[in-house]
Amino acid sequence: MNYRLYLEPEIKKLVNLQAAIEAVESSFAAYSSGQAVLPGVINLDLPEFQGEVHIKAAYIKGEEYYVIKVASGFYQNPGLGLPVGNGLVLVFLAKTGELVAILLDNGYLTELRTAAAGAVAAKYLSKEKIEKVAVVGSGVQARFQLQALAEVRNFKEVSVWSRNPENVRKYIEDMKNAFPSVEFKPAASAEEAIKEADLVITATPSRRPIVRAEWLKPGVHITAMGSDGPGKQELFPEVLARADRLFCDSLAQCKRLGEVHHALEAGLIEESKISGEIGEIILGLKPGRQSDGEISVADLTGLGVQDAVVAGLFLCLAEQAGF
Repeated sequence: MNYRLYLEPEIKKLVNLQAAIEAVESSFAAYSSGQAVLPGVINLDLPEFQGEVHIKAAYIKGEEYYVIKVASGFYQNPGLGLPVGNGLVLVFLAKTGELVAILLDNGYLTELRTAAAGAVAAKYLSKEKIEKVAVVGSGVQARFQLQALAEVRNFKEVSVWSRNPENVRKYIEDMKNAFPSVEFKPAASAEEAIKEADLVITATPSRRPIVRAEWLKPGVHITAMGSDGPGKQELFPEVLARADRLFCDSLAQCKRLGEVHHALEAGLIEESKISGEIGEIILGLKPGRQSDGEISVADLTGLGVQDAVVAGLFLCLAEQAGF
């Protein structure tokens, strides 16, 4: 079988956030219903270059393809005039193992599905009416997360903090163009950004916790997506201890990699504190938010099954478009 090579421009042309959110929502359900087959994540750290590489794979039973995805983040790249993220997705025929397609997306589909997962978490766990959003981080994923959130929630104000004020300035400039009716404010500290927020997005590669429990107001939802390796952490463990609802994308994976991993290791929560997986809410097996006063946390470590569904989505759209 001949395989097809697809490049980033044509991938971007066909796959949008709305379609990705629908696909990723279905992947959460597939995972939590036992329909997904996926191995553990391979993490390769290159500290001398401030680089990290993640390899994920997945197959959903009954589907035509399985995928293997390689995605990287090299945080010195902006100083070299290069993007932080890179990667590709390999798509194979499940029946025979033959290579069907190489999606040379430079990490775009990973950014898209990660943001889509944040939107799904907000859809099921945040209050329906929110006013203020806090964004901790100012990179590419911080942009994607806000754009995805706008697909499921309306908001009026966004407060932004990251360790680099110049990056915050650029972020606000870019996002004002995307959301002209929303008020954007740079925050002098993470606390200032978070303390009055109805929804908090953390989108950083931080290896030191940032968000403290005492900053959170009743009813806030936190989507934490940066802790996708055992050394990463954005939330102090007390945040998880304070949460009324604590959900994972994968319980098994979050116990190894995520914010849950750190809180368990610190002894500040027991496993019984974890409310369940987001897929269980979608399937109607577990309740999500129960009241507007609850504090909720979504620990998102990123699942290979999400890569599988967005790759499948792209190939379907490519076929329809005659690519």
